[in-house]
Amino acid sequence: MISAMLLAHLVGDYVLQWDRLAYWKSRELKGVLAHGAIVSAVTLILALLVDVAFWPWALFIGATHIAIDAAPLWLLPRLDLKQGGLFELSRFLIDQTLHLSVIVLALMGGGYLSPHAPLAGVIAHLRADPLMAHLLGYVFVAMPGWVLVEFLVYGLVNHSAPDFPTVTAYKYVGTLERWLIATFVLLGQFALAPLVMLPRLALEGPQVFGTPRQPVYVTELLASLALALAVGLALRQL
Repeated sequence: MISAMLLAHLVGDYVLQWDRLAYWKSRELKGVLAHGAIVSAVTLILALLVDVAFWPWALFIGATHIAIDAAPLWLLPRLDLKQGGLFELSRFLIDQTLHLSVIVLALMGGGYLSPHAPLAGVIAHLRADPLMAHLLGYVFVAMPGWVLVEFLVYGLVNHSAPDFPTVTAYKYVGTLERWLIATFVLLGQFALAPLVMLPRLALEGPQVFGTPRQPVYVTELLASLALALAVGLALRQL
């Protein structure tokens, strides 16, 4: 169940949240409800496949997900906050922390995690089921990894919110790169990992280097490489 709920979050909150839905969700309650319905459906389906009795906790995860995503629509207009890059990064990290905390609470309530050592329980579960752990790792370095890299880079380097319409073209290329890098690390071919990004550097570098976008572009590549290396190394420990 632990792996199923983590996978449901990655799929529902990232893989099945396309660009227009994310834009809609950030502006209207209807968008939040549509996204929440997708997350709830994925969570409930995966829960039922593992343990039918877990369905109330699956609905709890879905309902709480909607509440967390809807809160900024009501809260932000009422707060006088400087909404720069660090604000958006902090908001993203808080959002994900809350969602994952709810999942952990549900797993504890359902008897799948001990309230005394939930993190140790998650790690032990992943080690006991390496196939699912690898699936989670590869899903994470795809869309979730892309979103995380963009928020980190734009927030810390560019001091702005991610410019997703501009970087969407790199979404699938970056995912393929991270998959290859993680795979090379898993196979112990560490020297091949950095070479994965050479084709993109050769094709895109001349158009980017020397322009205002260079710092963001280079940092994106390095952050993406670091993320894939970290996931590959973590999976090697299982």
